[in-house]
Amino acid sequence: MTLPRLSVQFDTSAEPLRKRAPVHDENGRPLSDFMMLIPGLRDKPKHLVERTIQDVHIVLTHFREAVVFAEFNLKLNLLWVSIRSINGIRFEIASAIQEHVPEAKLVSHI
Repeated sequence: MTLPRLSVQFDTSAEPLRKRAPVHDENGRPLSDFMMLIPGLRDKPKHLVERTIQDVHIVLTHFREAVVFAEFNLKLNLLWVSIRSINGIRFEIASAIQEHVPEAKLVSHI
């Protein structure tokens, strides 16, 4: 399996996330999603933004068996992660992100 897709969205004219984020895995099983907010990140110096995104990507690669899609929207300071339905994995991933990026807050999960 390839590494999770992690992209940074700067362009407001892009197709809505609800149309890009997968809802089923390659076997047709439904996926689950969660969002994390990293308050104030977009206002930080570029090197700190890049470091934070790199930290998130490293965490997500440790969960590549569960993470199917991830996208960070810098304008909204919002990370969206689509995952396989594995019991407890959402909170495990969110906790791991918070260990590396303490200001990250879990704001929603589906």
